[in-house]
Amino acid sequence: MALLFLIPLCIIMLFGLAGYGFGSLGRVGVGQASRALRLRSGAAILGAITVALYTWGLLHLAGAVIGADGTGASGSPRPSCRTADQDLWSTVVDSRVDYLPLRFVCETSDGGSYVPDIVPGYIGPAAAAFGLSAAACAAAAAVESERRARRSDG
Repeated sequence: MALLFLIPLCIIMLFGLAGYGFGSLGRVGVGQASRALRLRSGAAILGAITVALYTWGLLHLAGAVIGADGTGASGSPRPSCRTADQDLWSTVVDSRVDYLPLRFVCETSDGGSYVPDIVPGYIGPAAAAFGLSAAACAAAAAVESERRARRSDG
């Protein structure tokens, strides 16, 4: 159910961050922009890339959730939980979505669980790398703005 809210929210965030990042640089021009503005815009653009990657993973999960409803002729075992090991997926009793890290989890009757390859493996590391880069740019922009404010006061 949370997927229904997260996907549109992420799309709005994606366009908002990208619009701020590119719009800020476009109004002033990259060559004329201050270092702080370039860093803030870079943070917003990197944040937009992070959100885009996360949204791409959410779309994969949405497909898995739709495929895991367990109805119809192909409903048992759940299609999203099928792997090469039939002994494993024949014991599936339930499934869930984890949002951090982004993954689809199949729960087995013996109390265990496994994660099928629903979300591409690059999503988590790439989103983390871009997210950390965005945070670093935002922190550098804050430091640069503080330096500029101190220089103008003194």
